[in-house]
Order: sequence, then C-alpha cells, then structure tokens
Amino acid sequence: MAWVPVKRVPSLMVAEMWEDLFESEGLSAKVLPEGEITTWGERVTFVVYVPKGREHVAEEILRKL
Repeated sequence: MAWVPVKRVPSLMVAEMWEDLFESEGLSAKVLPEGEITTWGERVTFVVYVPKGREHVAEEILRKL
C-alpha cells in the first residue's frame, strides 16, 4: 500500500495525537520521523501519512476541526 503525507508536526507526541484522530474517524494512518530513521526521537519532526487515494478523507477530517 502506498502512503502519502498529510501533516508535518514537531514531535512524536503530536504525531500520535493526529494518528489517533484519523484512526478514530476510520482512516488508517502512520507516523514516521522526517529525514533519516536513525534520527528518530521524541523531539524530531514527524510526518503523518494516510493511504494514497484517501487524502480527501484526511482533508475532510481536518476541515471539521
């Protein structure tokens, strides 16, 4: 499955909050650190991804906020 970025956030905690929000609305999501995976840490910029072709669902969820 291909994934596309929908949100860039400043920390793992914030990324997990967005992931939980999307998943509570029935949309699969995953988070990965921006850049090299070896730089992973609590205060690294993270990107929230959703499945390709489902970006419109993520946009609708974001619009509701």
